[in-house]
Amino acid sequence: MANTPSAKRWLPLEANPDVMNQFLWGLGVAPDEAECFDVYGLDEELLEMVPKPVLAVLFLYPITSESEEERIQQDCSMKEPSSGVYFMKQTVGNACGTIGLLHAVGNITSEIKLVEGSYLDNFFKTTAKMNPSERATFLENDREMEVAHSVAATAGETEASDNVDTHFICFTCVDGIRSSSDDDKK
Repeated sequence: MANTPSAKRWLPLEANPDVMNQFLWGLGVAPDEAECFDVYGLDEELLEMVPKPVLAVLFLYPITSESEEERIQQDCSMKEPSSGVYFMKQTVGNACGTIGLLHAVGNITSEIKLVEGSYLDNFFKTTAKMNPSERATFLENDREMEVAHSVAATAGETEASDNVDTHFICFTCVDGIRSSSDDDKK
């Protein structure tokens, strides 16, 4: 079932691990449990610079006519994620960074501990039994996350702009199987 995008738009998150770390840590990921790092390239020596284990990858790519065409083709054949995969649809414009981070954390909760009673702890407990569309609606109406996202979106080194031509996608491993969570697939 397709979600219709809402009129709500957020400022985009900067692809900056310092911004993302402060955002996640403020929401309930303990700094000693998980941390975001830049990946400078896919050469072996550059990948060796990334601390291990890698629990998720948030990938930012430019939106082009080719990538949009590919997305439309994939939408036609897209099936619902397996029950073990935490996934939500994106209905809020420019929220793909936050949703990508939620996909990352939501799919590694068996690997990390969230701060008990924190925003993320409560968020994942509340949305655990929801389907991807219900989670999207929940997030769209979640004022606390909207405020936290806004603070993070203005904390970067570059001026936040509503005019973006990039998109975040999250890759995780769930039950030993690589999973990609592209929240823009409505």
